[in-house]
Amino acid sequence: MRGAVIHAPGDVRFENLDDPRITRPTDAIIRTVATCVCGSDLWPYRGAEPIGDPHPMGHEYVGVVEEVGGEVANVKPGQFVVGSFATSDNTCVNCRNGWQSSCLNREFMSTCQADYVRIPNAHGTLVATEEHPDAESVPSLLAVSDVMGTGWYAALAAEVKPGSTAVVVGDGAVGLCGVIAAKELGAERIIAMSRHESRQKLALEFGATDIVTERGDEGIARVKDLTEGIGADSVLECVGTAESMRQALHSARPGGNVGFVGVPHEVAVDGQELFFSHVGLRGGPAPVRRYLPDLIDRVLSGRINPGKVFDLTLPLDQVAEGYKAMDERRAIKALLKP
Repeated sequence: MRGAVIHAPGDVRFENLDDPRITRPTDAIIRTVATCVCGSDLWPYRGAEPIGDPHPMGHEYVGVVEEVGGEVANVKPGQFVVGSFATSDNTCVNCRNGWQSSCLNREFMSTCQADYVRIPNAHGTLVATEEHPDAESVPSLLAVSDVMGTGWYAALAAEVKPGSTAVVVGDGAVGLCGVIAAKELGAERIIAMSRHESRQKLALEFGATDIVTERGDEGIARVKDLTEGIGADSVLECVGTAESMRQALHSARPGGNVGFVGVPHEVAVDGQELFFSHVGLRGGPAPVRRYLPDLIDRVLSGRINPGKVFDLTLPLDQVAEGYKAMDERRAIKALLKP
């Protein structure tokens, strides 16, 4: 088969790879229908994370089951499935408590930008749709496998409630999906922080009521102006930088909550400052598997359409262009089709 391999910062190649095979009875092999480049893939691409030896890339996927191990009973060959970037057995105590991304047998997916993918813990990770979806639904189902599920978790972690005010820090795919989530959870006012016109338009389409273009202290002051000097009930931090975390914490009101889902890079939180702020803070890798049945239903019923975050579609063999376009901010998110 063929797949994406990163060799060095800025160097992603499409190469021949060994076909995946069943190695454990809980594995499945899927034929990829769609995959994509994630914003978090850009950290190593930009040199912000070590790469080490060349290795495959990708953690978002939807596909058709080709083969299953002997202990996989919930999906079967021929079914269209959606999974998560973090695999889970869905039976351990952490899974039963709803934290599948901390499954005791968790594995993080990292080979999905390829023709075929081995899914560990397939029995607990994959969710099959009743029938094969139409082509128009595939991008949104792909979004559910990570960015929509992550945006949903950010909104829940920030405790977005009906009638509340929410701020979304970050206008990438996760932040834009966070706007959808805040709207679905009943936020009355949704302030999207964005400096890019195309992303601002999509945020407004998804349910944002206000756009803040300022950053740093000016951005925080603008949020305070929009909230009568108090701050927001809920803030979704969807970037992962020191600046975005500071902006999130200072945009929340006393007693408000921050949900942070951007993978942290050089982020440090001052314990004393957090103590006196009365702001709650929760984050981490999203337990996407917990939300899959609900989000899949919302997509297939037409209630949400997070697939609109894919504004560039390429054949899988042009994966390197997908990385380049996202790195240069010519695309919000690149969808790849084998």
